[in-house]
Amino acid sequence: MKTKTLLSMATGLAMILGGAAHAETTWKMATKMPVDSPEGQVFEKFAELTEEYTDGELKITVYPNEQLGKENAVLEQLQANIVQIYAEGFGYMKKWEPALGWLAGPYAFDDFAHWQRFMNSDTVKGWFDNAAAESGVRPLGDPTLVLRGPFRVTVSNVPVESAADYEGLKMRMHENKVAIDTWDNLGAEVITLPWTEVYQSISKGIVQAVNSPIALVESMRFNEVAPYITRMDEYWQSVGFMVNESALEALDEDTREGLLKAYAEAGELSQEIMFSVADESIERMVADGATYTEIDISPLVEKMATFYADMAESGELPEGFLEAVEAARTPTQ
Repeated sequence: MKTKTLLSMATGLAMILGGAAHAETTWKMATKMPVDSPEGQVFEKFAELTEEYTDGELKITVYPNEQLGKENAVLEQLQANIVQIYAEGFGYMKKWEPALGWLAGPYAFDDFAHWQRFMNSDTVKGWFDNAAAESGVRPLGDPTLVLRGPFRVTVSNVPVESAADYEGLKMRMHENKVAIDTWDNLGAEVITLPWTEVYQSISKGIVQAVNSPIALVESMRFNEVAPYITRMDEYWQSVGFMVNESALEALDEDTREGLLKAYAEAGELSQEIMFSVADESIERMVADGATYTEIDISPLVEKMATFYADMAESGELPEGFLEAVEAARTPTQ
């Protein structure tokens, strides 16, 4: 009888410990995006693939629509290992390393591949390491894999058919010094407004234009009041999978490998979805009366080169930024 009692206790303890271990391999992933959005679909697929490739050792529960709070609240939860992944722009990590606010330098990069090489450079890795030392948060794998955008456009109520058309254009901008200084330098008349006020502000003539990822134009209905859509590739963006470092390190090698495999495939899916969504959206908006244009951006690039040189001379750029941009211009062999 005593043996059976001890055996029952041991079995019960094992079940409790097993349940605790299982709980430790269930991660929370916070995001702003709704489930049915293009990015939301990528996040759900990532969670599904993670469970598959880790044989159920790691499960990820996605919390969309800011269910776990706004940016600052989620970043605090991420540091505390309450949330294990936050899927948003890496720019939010500038609170721990200010240089990370320059990951999407306007007109600093020749193309997406140039930006990818920059993002994976030793300089940027060093910035991410500094942020991790300060916060315990770092990117999950290659920081460029999950595409956002997939490219940027100007949406306006007057035609923007060349770089010269930005001169004097009343453009909405968010409260960001780099963004404001950039478009002042490029000739626009910058007016700062919240994103949610853009539609009404264009319809009332307060502003004439706004810059946006192409994927958001139709959902925000900007094309209703600003039917001129101009691709201008201001900068490139990814969705940062910011991960709690201690949670990542606690995974065994096989589980971590499965997680990274799921992340890589989610990145491939994002490329397919985002460009497909963009093409379909452009087609619908043009059918509804919008005009879509692609312009020569080289005059904008030239103006920004002077802008960056002046900022470097005044010490306003992160140390090594321009050097890293230049070094990434040529593919490594």
